[in-house]
Amino acid sequence: MFTLTKEELIRKGAEITTREIKQQPELWEETLEIYQTAKKDIEDYLEVIKKNENGNRIRVVFTGAGTSQYVGDTLVPYLNANGDNSAYIFQSVGTTDLVASPSEYLFEEETTLLVSFARSGNSPESIAAVDIANAVVKDIYHLTITCASDGTLAQRSEYESNNFMLLTPKRANDDGFAMTGSFSCMTLSALLIFDTTEFAKKANYVHTISNMGQEVIKREAEIQDMVDRDFERIVYLGSGSLSGLTREAQLKILELTAGKIATVFDSSMGFRHGPKSFVNKQTLVFDFINNNQYTREYDLDILEEVKEDEIAAGVFAIGQTGERNFSGDQFSFYERTTLLPDGYLALADIMIAQTVAILTSIKVNNTPDTPSPSGTVNRVVKGVTIHEFKK
Repeated sequence: MFTLTKEELIRKGAEITTREIKQQPELWEETLEIYQTAKKDIEDYLEVIKKNENGNRIRVVFTGAGTSQYVGDTLVPYLNANGDNSAYIFQSVGTTDLVASPSEYLFEEETTLLVSFARSGNSPESIAAVDIANAVVKDIYHLTITCASDGTLAQRSEYESNNFMLLTPKRANDDGFAMTGSFSCMTLSALLIFDTTEFAKKANYVHTISNMGQEVIKREAEIQDMVDRDFERIVYLGSGSLSGLTREAQLKILELTAGKIATVFDSSMGFRHGPKSFVNKQTLVFDFINNNQYTREYDLDILEEVKEDEIAAGVFAIGQTGERNFSGDQFSFYERTTLLPDGYLALADIMIAQTVAILTSIKVNNTPDTPSPSGTVNRVVKGVTIHEFKK
């Protein structure tokens, strides 16, 4: 897909999605530049919130719907280990949950920083989540990370004193049905903000994932070989932040094939507890391998177990080479000088999952740019009724 001409991709109904997957390494470098420009303003905004709390921990709630929720799911495990946990409590809650049941997720006396992730900023739940949080929480602050400067969330941040907005690169506002660059750029933006690792090291992480993303593009043929197997099901597994990432990976398959390929996701250890029964002779199993040496053991253990079962059509490890590696098939990045922590490794890994999804979409004769033949699923969700919330 990455070597086809624009005209060839248009005929396949895949030009937009292919382009948007392929451009991500460039967008990650742009995201770093945007953050560097806004760094002092962001830090000043967060410092004001901290001072207002006099040392009390602030509840940071990452929120969004669908892919935008999975940004938070990917972030929280990494930030629990690498964020400022003396100042923040990190949580991920979907806007769909916040809006449907506010009293179970929002608390009046708990100072909250609601971090809203949104591609368009126009989803009804995203807007309602902000309104309800304002109504429920006494001391509420907002950080809006969005891809669209003309979206509702972006526009309202311009006149709300308790709302700081950070835009992703313009090209991260995906035109395709499936969120690709929007997901990875919003994830990276939040990592740069909340990860307490020194800036120079974070910048090196970004340069590294950009190189790894380019590697995915150049090694498309290896991913095509995986997709050429006879399968009708896909499993994604991982641990830590890469467990959160599995939700986004499986959603790409579900979206781009319009449900023609069945999918499940789970943590590497959790997979044994029932979901493993999903595996049959037409199943591909992928595990995002963590670089934490201890955690890595559990990722590799389940892969070796599934391989030894000799049932699945394919069992694959995705990640960087470590002291212990999978004995079976793997996509191992050539980059070995910088072993990435899982929060950043997730961005290189998701490019592989996105590539698997678009190649599978073509395989099942779907059109990735417009994958929903019935039109019942849309780029920006429709048909949502937001009911009046009474505190």
